[in-house]
Amino acid sequence: MQFKKVTLIILLIAGLFINKASAQVLTQEDSLSAGLIHKQQATVISGYGEAKYGIDTKRKSAEASLKRVVLFLGHKFNNKISLFTELEVEDALVANGGNSSGLGEISMEQAFLKFNLNPNTYLVAGLFVPRIGFINENHLPTTFNGVDRPFLEEQIIPSTWREVGVGLYGQFTQIPGLNYSLSVTNGLNSEGFNSANGIGGGRQLGQAANGLNLGVNAALLYYVGDFRIQASGYIGGSTAKEQRVADSLQLNSGVFGNPVSLGEVNMQYSASGITVRAIGTVVNIKNADAINRAFANNTPQTMYGGYAEVGYDLLYPASKGEKAFIIFGRYEYLNLNAKIPSNGIENKANEKHYIVGGFTYKPIRGIAIKGDYVRRMTGDFNQALIVTPFPQQVPYFKNNGFINLGVAYNF
Repeated sequence: MQFKKVTLIILLIAGLFINKASAQVLTQEDSLSAGLIHKQQATVISGYGEAKYGIDTKRKSAEASLKRVVLFLGHKFNNKISLFTELEVEDALVANGGNSSGLGEISMEQAFLKFNLNPNTYLVAGLFVPRIGFINENHLPTTFNGVDRPFLEEQIIPSTWREVGVGLYGQFTQIPGLNYSLSVTNGLNSEGFNSANGIGGGRQLGQAANGLNLGVNAALLYYVGDFRIQASGYIGGSTAKEQRVADSLQLNSGVFGNPVSLGEVNMQYSASGITVRAIGTVVNIKNADAINRAFANNTPQTMYGGYAEVGYDLLYPASKGEKAFIIFGRYEYLNLNAKIPSNGIENKANEKHYIVGGFTYKPIRGIAIKGDYVRRMTGDFNQALIVTPFPQQVPYFKNNGFINLGVAYNF
Protein backbone atom coordinates (compact mmCIF):
# COMPACT_ATOMS: atom_id res chain seq x y z
CA MET A 1 0.00 0.00 0.00
CA GLN A 2 2.83 2.37 0.90
CA PHE A 3 4.56 1.63 -2.43
CA LYS A 4 1.36 2.60 -4.28
CA LYS A 5 1.34 5.90 -2.38
CA VAL A 6 4.97 6.60 -3.33
CA THR A 7 4.25 5.77 -6.98
CA LEU A 8 1.19 8.06 -6.98
CA ILE A 9 3.26 10.94 -5.55
CA ILE A 10 5.85 10.53 -8.29
CA LEU A 11 3.25 10.42 -11.06
CA LEU A 12 1.47 13.50 -9.71
CA ILE A 13 4.71 15.48 -9.57
CA ALA A 14 5.67 14.35 -13.06
CA GLY A 15 2.34 15.58 -14.34
CA LEU A 16 2.65 19.04 -12.85
CA PHE A 17 5.25 20.31 -15.30
CA ILE A 18 6.17 19.79 -18.94
CA ASN A 19 9.06 22.04 -20.11
CA LYS A 20 14.56 22.03 -19.97
CA ALA A 21 17.08 20.11 -18.11
CA SER A 22 20.50 19.68 -19.58
CA ALA A 23 23.71 18.05 -18.46
CA GLN A 24 26.18 20.48 -16.87
CA VAL A 25 29.92 20.72 -17.27
CA LEU A 26 31.14 21.21 -13.69
CA THR A 27 34.61 19.67 -13.62
CA GLN A 28 37.60 18.87 -15.81
CA GLU A 29 36.29 15.30 -15.85
CA ASP A 30 33.04 16.57 -17.38
CA SER A 31 35.02 18.53 -19.97
CA LEU A 32 37.03 15.45 -20.94
CA SER A 33 33.89 13.33 -21.14
CA ALA A 34 32.06 15.91 -23.26
CA GLY A 35 34.99 16.25 -25.71
CA LEU A 36 35.73 19.85 -24.71
CA ILE A 37 39.46 19.22 -24.23
CA HIS A 38 40.77 20.08 -27.69
CA LYS A 39 44.50 19.48 -27.17
CA GLN A 40 45.84 16.08 -28.20
CA GLN A 41 47.73 14.07 -25.55
CA ALA A 42 46.17 16.13 -22.74
CA THR A 43 46.17 15.11 -19.07
CA VAL A 44 43.57 16.62 -16.72
CA ILE A 45 43.21 16.63 -12.93
CA SER A 46 39.92 17.02 -11.10
CA GLY A 47 38.32 15.95 -7.84
CA TYR A 48 35.77 16.42 -5.09
CA GLY A 49 35.34 15.92 -1.37
CA GLU A 50 33.05 16.47 1.60
CA ALA A 51 33.16 16.72 5.39
CA LYS A 52 30.34 16.37 7.92
CA TYR A 53 29.48 17.15 11.53
CA GLY A 54 26.38 15.37 12.80
CA ILE A 55 24.42 15.31 16.07
CA ASP A 56 22.14 12.46 17.20
CA THR A 57 19.52 14.26 19.27
CA LYS A 58 18.23 11.19 21.16
CA ARG A 59 21.55 9.55 21.99
CA LYS A 60 23.09 12.97 22.77
CA SER A 61 26.16 12.15 20.69
CA ALA A 62 28.05 13.80 17.85
CA GLU A 63 30.49 12.80 15.14
CA ALA A 64 32.83 14.70 12.83
CA SER A 65 34.10 13.01 9.69
CA LEU A 66 36.00 13.74 6.51
CA LYS A 67 33.62 11.56 4.55
CA ARG A 68 35.58 11.30 1.33
CA VAL A 69 38.26 12.86 -0.81
CA VAL A 70 38.40 11.81 -4.46
CA LEU A 71 41.15 12.59 -6.97
CA PHE A 72 40.41 12.28 -10.68
CA LEU A 73 43.18 11.80 -13.22
CA GLY A 74 42.26 11.57 -16.89
CA HIS A 75 44.17 11.46 -20.13
CA LYS A 76 43.15 12.12 -23.71
CA PHE A 77 45.23 9.91 -26.01
CA ASN A 78 43.54 11.24 -29.14
CA ASN A 79 40.07 12.23 -30.32
CA LYS A 80 38.92 8.60 -30.13
CA ILE A 81 40.35 7.25 -26.86
CA SER A 82 40.46 8.71 -23.32
CA LEU A 83 41.27 7.35 -19.85
CA PHE A 84 39.19 8.07 -16.72
CA THR A 85 40.38 7.18 -13.19
CA GLU A 86 39.18 8.17 -9.70
CA LEU A 87 40.91 7.23 -6.45
CA GLU A 88 38.81 7.63 -3.31
CA VAL A 89 39.77 7.83 0.37
CA GLU A 90 36.85 7.51 2.81
CA ASP A 91 36.85 8.55 6.47
CA ALA A 92 40.30 10.14 6.35
CA LEU A 93 42.52 7.41 7.81
CA VAL A 94 43.18 3.83 6.70
CA ALA A 95 46.37 3.20 8.72
CA ASN A 96 48.59 5.41 10.84
CA GLY A 97 51.83 3.51 10.24
CA GLY A 98 51.72 1.71 13.60
CA ASN A 99 49.93 -1.45 14.67
CA SER A 100 46.48 0.16 14.67
CA SER A 101 44.38 0.94 11.64
CA GLY A 102 41.89 3.69 10.90
CA LEU A 103 38.20 3.44 10.04
CA GLY A 104 38.66 4.57 6.44
CA GLU A 105 39.28 2.79 3.19
CA ILE A 106 40.99 3.42 -0.12
CA SER A 107 39.32 2.29 -3.33
CA MET A 108 39.20 2.93 -7.05
CA GLU A 109 35.89 4.54 -7.86
CA GLN A 110 36.42 4.20 -11.58
CA ALA A 111 39.17 3.23 -14.01
CA PHE A 112 38.04 2.81 -17.59
CA LEU A 113 38.86 3.60 -21.19
CA LYS A 114 36.37 5.50 -23.31
CA PHE A 115 36.26 4.83 -27.05
CA ASN A 116 34.38 7.36 -29.20
CA LEU A 117 32.75 5.37 -32.00
CA ASN A 118 31.09 8.39 -33.61
CA PRO A 119 29.80 11.83 -32.43
CA ASN A 120 26.72 10.20 -30.85
CA THR A 121 28.05 6.88 -29.55
CA TYR A 122 30.85 5.72 -27.27
CA LEU A 123 32.03 2.56 -25.54
CA VAL A 124 33.55 2.23 -22.05
CA ALA A 125 35.57 -0.71 -20.75
CA GLY A 126 37.02 -1.27 -17.28
CA LEU A 127 35.70 -0.30 -13.83
CA PHE A 128 32.81 2.13 -14.30
CA VAL A 129 29.56 3.34 -12.71
CA PRO A 130 26.36 2.26 -14.52
CA ARG A 131 23.45 4.63 -15.04
CA ILE A 132 21.03 3.83 -12.19
CA GLY A 133 19.04 6.43 -10.23
CA PHE A 134 20.12 10.03 -9.65
CA ILE A 135 23.16 9.70 -7.42
CA ASN A 136 25.01 6.63 -8.67
CA GLU A 137 26.27 8.24 -11.86
CA ASN A 138 26.08 11.91 -10.77
CA HIS A 139 27.33 11.86 -7.18
CA LEU A 140 29.28 15.12 -6.83
CA PRO A 141 28.42 16.39 -3.32
CA THR A 142 27.79 19.91 -4.68
CA THR A 143 25.00 18.69 -6.98
CA PHE A 144 22.51 17.28 -4.47
CA ASN A 145 20.75 18.76 -1.44
CA GLY A 146 21.36 17.39 2.03
CA VAL A 147 24.60 16.71 3.88
CA ASP A 148 24.21 12.98 3.20
CA ARG A 149 23.16 11.34 -0.03
CA PRO A 150 19.45 10.43 -0.14
CA PHE A 151 18.84 7.35 2.00
CA LEU A 152 17.05 5.45 -0.76
CA GLU A 153 20.14 5.80 -2.97
CA GLU A 154 22.36 4.30 -0.31
CA GLN A 155 20.19 1.58 1.22
CA ILE A 156 18.18 0.28 -1.77
CA ILE A 157 20.11 1.54 -4.81
CA PRO A 158 23.74 1.08 -3.69
CA SER A 159 25.93 4.15 -3.96
CA THR A 160 28.45 4.36 -5.59
CA TRP A 161 27.88 1.05 -7.44
CA ARG A 162 30.70 0.25 -9.85
CA GLU A 163 31.78 -3.02 -11.43
CA VAL A 164 34.14 -4.28 -14.15
CA GLY A 165 32.67 -4.64 -17.62
CA VAL A 166 31.82 -2.92 -20.86
CA GLY A 167 29.12 -0.33 -21.61
CA LEU A 168 27.62 1.27 -24.72
CA TYR A 169 26.29 4.85 -24.49
CA GLY A 170 24.61 6.90 -27.17
CA GLN A 171 21.88 9.23 -28.38
CA PHE A 172 18.91 8.61 -30.66
CA THR A 173 19.47 11.06 -33.50
CA GLN A 174 15.81 10.86 -34.54
CA ILE A 175 14.65 12.03 -31.07
CA PRO A 176 16.69 14.98 -29.75
CA GLY A 177 17.47 14.66 -26.05
CA LEU A 178 16.87 10.90 -25.82
CA ASN A 179 19.92 8.94 -24.62
CA TYR A 180 20.46 5.24 -24.01
CA SER A 181 22.97 3.01 -22.27
CA LEU A 182 23.53 -0.74 -22.12
CA SER A 183 26.24 -2.41 -20.06
CA VAL A 184 27.42 -5.88 -19.08
CA THR A 185 29.46 -6.28 -15.89
CA ASN A 186 30.37 -8.92 -13.34
CA GLY A 187 27.48 -9.84 -11.06
CA LEU A 188 26.84 -9.48 -7.33
CA ASN A 189 27.92 -11.64 -4.39
CA SER A 190 24.84 -12.68 -2.40
CA GLU A 191 26.98 -13.63 0.60
CA GLY A 192 27.10 -9.89 1.38
CA PHE A 193 23.32 -9.30 1.27
CA ASN A 194 21.31 -8.58 4.43
CA SER A 195 17.97 -7.17 5.54
CA ALA A 196 19.40 -3.83 6.78
CA ASN A 197 21.51 -2.81 3.76
CA GLY A 198 19.93 -4.83 0.97
CA ILE A 199 22.22 -5.70 -1.94
CA GLY A 200 24.84 -3.03 -1.14
CA GLY A 201 27.17 -5.47 0.60
CA GLY A 202 27.06 -7.69 -2.47
CA ARG A 203 28.89 -5.25 -4.73
CA GLN A 204 32.24 -6.68 -5.81
CA LEU A 205 33.64 -3.25 -6.80
CA GLY A 206 36.34 -4.57 -9.10
CA GLN A 207 38.20 -6.43 -6.35
CA ALA A 208 38.95 -9.82 -8.00
CA ALA A 209 35.24 -10.50 -8.55
CA ASN A 210 34.46 -14.22 -8.33
CA GLY A 211 32.06 -16.45 -10.21
CA LEU A 212 30.77 -16.68 -13.74
CA ASN A 213 27.69 -14.58 -12.97
CA LEU A 214 27.04 -11.40 -14.94
CA GLY A 215 24.90 -8.30 -14.57
CA VAL A 216 23.09 -6.39 -17.33
CA ASN A 217 22.02 -2.76 -16.96
CA ALA A 218 19.98 -0.71 -19.44
CA ALA A 219 18.73 2.88 -19.19
CA LEU A 220 16.85 5.53 -21.14
CA LEU A 221 17.54 9.17 -20.26
CA TYR A 222 15.44 11.94 -21.83
CA TYR A 223 16.03 15.69 -21.66
CA VAL A 224 12.90 17.54 -22.75
CA GLY A 225 12.15 21.15 -21.93
CA ASP A 226 12.90 21.70 -18.25
CA PHE A 227 12.74 17.98 -17.51
CA ARG A 228 15.25 15.21 -17.03
CA ILE A 229 13.44 11.83 -17.11
CA GLN A 230 15.10 8.45 -16.67
CA ALA A 231 14.16 4.79 -16.43
CA SER A 232 16.69 2.06 -15.81
CA GLY A 233 16.81 -1.62 -14.98
CA TYR A 234 19.30 -4.22 -13.82
CA ILE A 235 19.29 -8.00 -13.74
CA GLY A 236 22.22 -10.12 -12.69
CA GLY A 237 23.33 -13.33 -11.05
CA SER A 238 24.47 -13.28 -7.43
CA THR A 239 26.29 -16.60 -6.94
CA ALA A 240 29.87 -15.38 -6.90
CA LYS A 241 31.28 -18.87 -6.40
CA GLU A 242 32.80 -21.51 -8.64
CA GLN A 243 30.44 -24.35 -9.47
CA ARG A 244 31.77 -26.92 -6.97
CA VAL A 245 31.37 -24.42 -4.10
CA ALA A 246 27.93 -23.31 -5.33
CA ASP A 247 26.82 -26.96 -5.54
CA SER A 248 27.94 -27.57 -1.96
CA LEU A 249 25.86 -24.56 -0.88
CA GLN A 250 22.89 -25.71 -3.00
CA LEU A 251 22.99 -22.49 -5.02
CA ASN A 252 22.46 -22.09 -8.76
CA SER A 253 25.77 -21.24 -10.42
CA GLY A 254 24.76 -20.09 -13.90
CA VAL A 255 25.34 -16.67 -15.43
CA PHE A 256 22.06 -15.44 -13.90
CA GLY A 257 21.95 -17.89 -11.00
CA ASN A 258 19.95 -16.60 -8.00
CA PRO A 259 19.02 -13.47 -9.96
CA VAL A 260 18.66 -9.97 -8.58
CA SER A 261 16.48 -7.51 -10.49
CA LEU A 262 16.21 -3.77 -9.92
CA GLY A 263 13.99 -1.24 -11.66
CA GLU A 264 13.74 2.51 -11.13
CA VAL A 265 12.19 5.61 -12.67
CA ASN A 266 13.13 9.16 -11.78
CA MET A 267 12.29 12.68 -12.86
CA GLN A 268 13.80 16.12 -12.30
CA TYR A 269 12.24 19.46 -13.16
CA SER A 270 14.37 22.61 -12.97
CA ALA A 271 13.35 26.14 -13.95
CA SER A 272 13.10 29.65 -12.45
CA GLY A 273 14.99 28.64 -9.30
CA ILE A 274 12.70 25.70 -8.57
CA THR A 275 13.97 22.12 -8.62
CA VAL A 276 11.73 19.09 -8.15
CA ARG A 277 13.07 15.54 -7.91
CA ALA A 278 11.21 12.26 -7.55
CA ILE A 279 12.22 8.61 -7.80
CA GLY A 280 10.73 5.18 -7.22
CA THR A 281 12.54 1.84 -7.19
CA VAL A 282 11.96 -1.85 -6.47
CA VAL A 283 14.44 -4.71 -5.96
CA ASN A 284 13.56 -8.39 -6.19
CA ILE A 285 15.81 -11.28 -5.07
CA LYS A 286 14.06 -14.33 -6.48
CA ASN A 287 15.84 -17.09 -4.53
CA ALA A 288 16.26 -15.27 -1.23
CA ASP A 289 15.33 -18.44 0.67
CA ALA A 290 18.24 -20.37 -0.91
CA ILE A 291 20.63 -17.49 -0.14
CA ASN A 292 19.48 -17.46 3.51
CA ARG A 293 19.93 -21.21 3.76
CA ALA A 294 23.49 -20.92 2.41
CA PHE A 295 24.72 -17.84 4.29
CA ALA A 296 22.22 -17.18 7.13
CA ASN A 297 22.31 -13.46 6.26
CA ASN A 298 18.55 -12.75 6.43
CA THR A 299 18.23 -11.63 2.79
CA PRO A 300 14.81 -10.15 1.93
CA GLN A 301 12.94 -11.15 -1.21
CA THR A 302 11.57 -7.69 -2.11
CA MET A 303 12.54 -4.11 -1.24
CA TYR A 304 11.07 -0.88 -2.54
CA GLY A 305 10.97 2.82 -1.87
CA GLY A 306 10.68 6.31 -3.24
CA TYR A 307 11.24 9.95 -2.45
CA ALA A 308 10.13 13.38 -3.57
CA GLU A 309 12.11 16.60 -3.05
CA VAL A 310 11.38 20.25 -3.72
CA GLY A 311 13.99 23.02 -3.56
CA TYR A 312 14.00 26.74 -4.28
CA ASP A 313 16.99 29.04 -4.85
CA LEU A 314 16.38 32.26 -2.91
CA LEU A 315 19.10 34.05 -4.91
CA TYR A 316 17.49 33.34 -8.27
CA PRO A 317 17.53 35.24 -10.63
CA ALA A 318 19.81 37.95 -9.17
CA SER A 319 22.88 35.69 -8.92
CA LYS A 320 22.60 34.44 -12.54
CA GLY A 321 23.84 31.02 -11.50
CA GLU A 322 27.07 32.20 -9.88
CA LYS A 323 25.68 31.92 -6.35
CA ALA A 324 22.82 29.96 -4.85
CA PHE A 325 21.02 29.62 -1.53
CA ILE A 326 18.65 26.69 -1.83
CA ILE A 327 16.09 25.74 0.78
CA PHE A 328 14.67 22.26 0.33
CA GLY A 329 12.44 19.58 1.76
CA ARG A 330 12.41 15.85 1.03
CA TYR A 331 10.23 12.91 2.08
CA GLU A 332 11.55 9.36 1.71
CA TYR A 333 9.85 6.01 2.27
CA LEU A 334 11.86 2.77 2.31
CA ASN A 335 10.75 -0.78 3.00
CA LEU A 336 13.71 -3.14 3.02
CA ASN A 337 11.56 -6.04 4.28
CA ALA A 338 8.59 -5.61 1.94
CA LYS A 339 8.59 -9.38 1.37
CA ILE A 340 10.68 -11.87 3.27
CA PRO A 341 11.19 -15.57 2.49
CA SER A 342 9.89 -18.29 4.80
CA ASN A 343 13.31 -18.67 6.45
CA GLY A 344 13.80 -14.93 6.94
CA ILE A 345 13.26 -12.87 10.09
CA GLU A 346 11.08 -9.77 9.85
CA ASN A 347 12.42 -6.52 11.28
CA LYS A 348 9.98 -3.63 11.42
CA ALA A 349 12.91 -1.23 11.89
CA ASN A 350 13.64 -1.70 8.19
CA GLU A 351 10.40 0.07 7.23
CA LYS A 352 11.54 3.70 7.34
CA HIS A 353 10.18 7.18 6.85
CA TYR A 354 12.55 10.14 6.52
CA ILE A 355 11.62 13.81 6.55
CA VAL A 356 14.58 16.00 5.60
CA GLY A 357 14.73 19.80 5.46
CA GLY A 358 17.60 22.22 5.14
CA PHE A 359 19.69 24.51 2.98
CA THR A 360 22.54 24.45 0.45
CA TYR A 361 24.59 27.63 0.07
CA LYS A 362 26.93 27.95 -2.92
CA PRO A 363 29.04 31.12 -2.58
CA ILE A 364 30.88 30.28 -5.82
CA ARG A 365 30.71 27.52 -8.38
CA GLY A 366 32.20 24.31 -7.00
CA ILE A 367 31.67 25.04 -3.28
CA ALA A 368 28.66 24.02 -1.16
CA ILE A 369 27.94 24.72 2.52
CA LYS A 370 25.07 22.58 3.77
CA GLY A 371 22.86 22.12 6.79
CA ASP A 372 19.83 19.92 7.42
CA TYR A 373 17.58 18.30 9.99
CA VAL A 374 16.57 14.64 9.51
CA ARG A 375 13.61 13.04 11.24
CA ARG A 376 13.70 9.22 11.00
CA MET A 377 10.66 7.13 11.91
CA THR A 378 10.65 3.32 11.85
CA GLY A 379 8.92 0.29 13.32
CA ASP A 380 10.19 -1.72 16.30
CA PHE A 381 13.62 -3.34 16.13
CA ASN A 382 13.33 -7.13 16.33
CA GLN A 383 15.35 -8.17 19.38
CA ALA A 384 15.62 -11.73 18.00
CA LEU A 385 18.23 -10.41 15.55
CA ILE A 386 20.66 -9.61 18.38
CA VAL A 387 22.69 -12.82 18.67
CA THR A 388 25.26 -11.69 21.25
CA PRO A 389 23.95 -8.55 23.01
CA PHE A 390 26.37 -6.12 24.59
CA PRO A 391 26.29 -5.88 28.42
CA GLN A 392 25.06 -2.33 27.94
CA GLN A 393 23.02 -2.44 24.75
CA VAL A 394 22.71 0.82 22.79
CA PRO A 395 19.01 1.76 22.77
CA TYR A 396 17.15 1.90 19.46
CA PHE A 397 14.86 4.88 18.92
CA LYS A 398 11.94 4.45 16.53
CA ASN A 399 11.57 8.20 16.26
CA ASN A 400 14.86 10.08 16.16
CA GLY A 401 16.24 13.41 14.96
CA PHE A 402 19.62 14.29 13.49
CA ILE A 403 21.23 17.70 12.91
CA ASN A 404 23.92 17.79 10.21
CA LEU A 405 26.35 20.39 8.90
CA GLY A 406 28.66 19.86 5.97
CA VAL A 407 31.02 21.39 3.42
CA ALA A 408 31.72 20.07 -0.07
CA TYR A 409 33.77 20.99 -3.11
CA ASN A 410 34.49 19.95 -6.67
CA PHE A 411 36.88 21.28 -9.27
